[in-house]
Amino acid sequence: MPKAQRKAQMLDIAEGVFAERGYLAASMDEIAERVGVSKPMLYEYFGSKEGLLIGCIHRARTELLDRTQQAITGADGPEEVLRRGLMAFFEFIAEHKQSWSLLRQEAAITVPSAVEEVEGIRRQQTDLIAAVIGSFDSDVDAVEAEAFAEIVVGSTERLALWCERRPEVGPALATAYVMDVVWRGVASRLTPAGGAVRRDGDG
Repeated sequence: MPKAQRKAQMLDIAEGVFAERGYLAASMDEIAERVGVSKPMLYEYFGSKEGLLIGCIHRARTELLDRTQQAITGADGPEEVLRRGLMAFFEFIAEHKQSWSLLRQEAAITVPSAVEEVEGIRRQQTDLIAAVIGSFDSDVDAVEAEAFAEIVVGSTERLALWCERRPEVGPALATAYVMDVVWRGVASRLTPAGGAVRRDGDG
């Protein structure tokens, strides 16, 4: 098996074991057995159980950023950008339940580097949103743009947790909920290209 394919397989299995048992209870022996390789080979690829965990989180981080960037490409205006970005996030959560299960166990992960990696996912999303807001309105205050981005990321993360208890709420409805609450506040602070200040309720 090619090295890249073998590494992806290891990450797939490890992600499932971490999500199922939690980081502390997961063992490299079990992961190696499920993958069908020796434990030394796992260490050869990732160095340690911590390295394997970081690999899982980093892969989720990369995939989420790629999905979000692809989703917002070609969007017409900041409202459409935000809507597409939110939909990409909730669709990613729905399609990658193991990844999400691993990420939301942050409080139970005692590895500082892993906690930093999870926080890095939040930062990459807030940086992306803040940059998009700034690209549509060069006059928007940078601190305010960052604040809006933090609000968006925080609200979507909490709503994603709530959606686990409400399986009838899919990505489209979850996106609509966030847009209904968040977009009006963002829109009221943006100045369109024509120069007029956007008001609540404007398109």
